[in-house]
Amino acid sequence: MTASHHDAHAGEAQAHGTRQSYLTGFALSAVLTAVPFWLVMSGVLASKLATGLVIMALAGIQIVVHMIYFLHMDTRSESGWTFMALIFTIVLVVIALSGSLWVMYHLTSNMMPVSAHDMSQMP
Repeated sequence: MTASHHDAHAGEAQAHGTRQSYLTGFALSAVLTAVPFWLVMSGVLASKLATGLVIMALAGIQIVVHMIYFLHMDTRSESGWTFMALIFTIVLVVIALSGSLWVMYHLTSNMMPVSAHDMSQMP
């Protein structure tokens, strides 16, 4: 790395996270991963729709945690959030989460085993 390249980044020391911020981000990410797993495996919520909505909400929160703690996106940094970047992120999150649920729903409904009664009705 050249001296001029190193000097160009010398003023950006606060843009990188501290060990504490990385550990906080890791802990939040681990909790936001473990809670949906626990919800599904234990069946705490009676409704599958409620479970899906809670998991989607936690996934959205985890994306924000990653953006803040690992990508260092905040309002104080020089390359802070712009309105268009925020809108773009929201659109991608909605597409990814709703698309994943749509695919999983259709896989379940299209890939279910056929009963013996249904097999006898096939031509």
